[in-house]
Amino acid sequence: MERLLTTEDVADLLRIDPVTVRRLVTRGELVAYRIAGEYRFSSAGVENFVESQRVVISAGPNNQFAKFTKRARKVLSLANEEAHQYHHNGIGTEHLLLALMSEGEGVGARALQSLLQVSADEVRTQIDAAHPAGEEPVSDALIELTPQGKRSIELAVQEAQSFGHHYIGTEHLLLGLLRQEEGLASQVLRKVGVTLDAARERVKQLLEAE
Repeated sequence: MERLLTTEDVADLLRIDPVTVRRLVTRGELVAYRIAGEYRFSSAGVENFVESQRVVISAGPNNQFAKFTKRARKVLSLANEEAHQYHHNGIGTEHLLLALMSEGEGVGARALQSLLQVSADEVRTQIDAAHPAGEEPVSDALIELTPQGKRSIELAVQEAQSFGHHYIGTEHLLLGLLRQEEGLASQVLRKVGVTLDAARERVKQLLEAE
């Protein structure tokens, strides 16, 4: 019989902090694996259920996200999940920021990790305080971007163009979030010491090192 998972195992499998797992379970909003507080299920079961819940963004030639890298599309998919978990009816800059941190491996996430003066959990705590979870679940599988979310994407495209890139990556998403100054993501990032100029410089350094 396959070994059952602990809280830490689940957190490691899903690449999130154990504290975040416990908090979401306590709130009853752990959409991908709302099974039991003691996590009495197997690794294969978690993986299969999470995969069944994930929204896949197509990269076909007629899709508006065709020029987005695989990691950037993953961020958009994770942002949709974040909005669902918070019972929010639109994907805002805060959901994109949380998704960017959750993705964890792209240039945008690595730049952010090196610039943050606080932990990722503190960033989430500030977002929780500024935009608390709603009471009613959102039924639609794919939630649309809010106006501020859309604007941050438009600015990300501009950033890619300014770099002379023919793709939109996680680094451009980060810079787009920071440029959308009215968005919650930019407000939180500035509060914890991440500026647009510092982020752009760090992105350049990481790209040059690749």
